Amino acid sequence: MSSFFIISIMTDDRPGIVDTLSGIIKDNQGNWLESRMTQLAGKFAGIVKIQISEQNASGLESALDDLKQSGWIINTEFAHNHAEDHQANAKLSIIGNDRPGIVKDVAQALSVLAVNVLELNTQFESAAMSAEPLFKTKARVHIPETVDFDDVRDALEQLSNELMVEINQV
Repeated sequence: MSSFFIISIMTDDRPGIVDTLSGIIKDNQGNWLESRMTQLAGKFAGIVKIQISEQNASGLESALDDLKQSGWIINTEFAHNHAEDHQANAKLSIIGNDRPGIVKDVAQALSVLAVNVLELNTQFESAAMSAEPLFKTKARVHIPETVDFDDVRDALEQLSNELMVEINQV
């Protein structure tokens, strides 16, 4: 019988991290299903969903423990492969002046409307003409059938006059 594991990692960035992790998964007959990985401020962080037989899971966990001894931060969690997991029904794009707490404000506005954030990518950059700090985010979200997309847009635009919000149904 197969199990699904979510593995989160963080370590100092350097070449070969994905090769090392994927090799350990392959050596233990695991199947790399999906992942999100990035480098931020000299650290490499990622999350991976794998499928592995129960008989090989302990070997995988032992090999991952060896990486912990060399400075990797690793967490492994058993996961269910839920067919009923929410699927994204909208893509959200937000651009506005950056300020402390903007992510919290956006998250709270979505939470109040029971919008489930499935994937969130944020970035900070300087505006082209003014060099003012800009906050940009792209997200895949699930908006409940009982909530109108315009209500989500209105709630986010109320956070700031300078906030531009675009919601596209997928």
